[in-house]
Amino acid sequence: MFIGLISDTHKVFADDVREFLKDVDVIWHAGDFGDLATAQAIRAFKPLIGVFGNCDGQDVRKEFPVFQHFDCEGIKVVMTHIGLRRGTYWAYNPHKLLYEASAESLIQRYSPGIFVCGHTHIPQVLQDRAHHMLFMNPGACGYEGSRDVPRMALRFHIDSGTVSGLEKIELRR
Repeated sequence: MFIGLISDTHKVFADDVREFLKDVDVIWHAGDFGDLATAQAIRAFKPLIGVFGNCDGQDVRKEFPVFQHFDCEGIKVVMTHIGLRRGTYWAYNPHKLLYEASAESLIQRYSPGIFVCGHTHIPQVLQDRAHHMLFMNPGACGYEGSRDVPRMALRFHIDSGTVSGLEKIELRR
């Protein structure tokens, strides 16, 4: 399965993101669509699995849950918008990530092989050895956010329980 991973579109599903994701089988969106029209545009483009974010209104919250847990090609996946504690977005220790309480609860409950979140607008992909999982935050692919961090999207393959071919694209603001 070829997966595109995005977050924090904030009402923008831009052409450069579409081009990068044109060959994926499914898009995972880690919240902050911005509005239902953006979610619908993504869903019309590719199959979509998503969660709502803190900036999403009731229309998006009726359509998407606060978290998703599912199996993808033999890997358990948990996705939610807010994963890390405020204040730890940059100053993280890759040997002990500081998860927000509800995210930590989801990790304990589902023991995922991949944990996906958004919210920080800071792209991070690393192995969380304490929880035996891959931590993935694609950053923000919309135009809102810090000028110091590029817009970003990820894509990768999952086949028979193995993640491979991780690619990122850094896009202009």
